[in-house]
Amino acid sequence: MDFSLQGKHAMVVGGGRGIGKSIARELAREGVDVVIAARTLPELETTARELEDETGRRVIPLTLDVTKREQVDRAVAEANEKLGGLHILVNSAALPGGSTTAAGPIEFVDENDLLSDFDVKYVGALRCARAAIPFLKEHGWGRIINISGHNARNAGNLSAGARNVSLVHLTKTLSTQLGRYGITVNCIHPGIIRTERTPGVLADRAAQLGISPEEVEQRDYVPGAPRSNAIGRMVESSEIAYLTAFLASDKARAITGELIEASGGAGNSVYY
Repeated sequence: MDFSLQGKHAMVVGGGRGIGKSIARELAREGVDVVIAARTLPELETTARELEDETGRRVIPLTLDVTKREQVDRAVAEANEKLGGLHILVNSAALPGGSTTAAGPIEFVDENDLLSDFDVKYVGALRCARAAIPFLKEHGWGRIINISGHNARNAGNLSAGARNVSLVHLTKTLSTQLGRYGITVNCIHPGIIRTERTPGVLADRAAQLGISPEEVEQRDYVPGAPRSNAIGRMVESSEIAYLTAFLASDKARAITGELIEASGGAGNSVYY
C-alpha cells in the first residue's frame, strides 16, 4: 500500500538493529529519508549502508545516548539539519525485555537497574520527543510513535512492565498537547518479536534441552512462539514496521493518543 510518505523525513531512535531497524527499512521503502540513532556507531553505519543499498533512500547514522539530554538535543537538531526537516519520530530505544536484575520478586529488585530501565525507555523517549517537537511544529504535521511492549499487560516483571505502562501514559499526554499542531502520537505494544537476536536465543535453549531450535519454537519454550498467542506463530519485526508506517501516514490522521497491540493476540484479557 502507498502510504503517501514520499519525501518525508524520519528519525528512528534505536534504529541500528531489531524492531527499530525493521521500522527504518519500511519507512525507507515508503520513500522516507531516515536518520537511525543509537549508541554504537559501527553497527549503525553497517545498517545504514545495508538499508541505503536496499531502498535507495538516504539513511544517516547518528550516535546518541538517550540518557543524556545534551546528546539527544544535539542529535535531533543534527537529524533535522541533515534531512532538511523532521516529520516523524520513532522511539524504539530499550534493553529488550528489561533489566534481568530489575525483574523477579520485589525483595531482589535492583533499584539502580530499575531506574536505569526507566531512564532509557521512558525518560529517553520523553527527551527525544521534547527535542523533536519544535521541528515537527514547523511543518504543522508530525508523527511520534512510541514502541512499548506487551509486558505492560503482564504482572511479574516490575521493570519492563512498569516502563512500558509509562510510555502509554506519555503517549496519551503528548497527544492532547500536540493535536492542535497537526501532530499525532501513538504507541505500539509488540509481544515477543522475531529479530536477528531470535536464532541465538532459540539455539541456546535448544542446547539446554537437547533438541533442535525448531522444536524449541514449536514446543513453546520461548514466549511468543506457537500456542502462546492466537495466531500460532511468532510475530515478525517487519509486521511491527508495517503498523508503524501506517500510523506515520495520513491514512491514520484520525488516530492519536492510542495504543495498538501487535502481539499476535497474546493473552486472554479483554480490554475496552
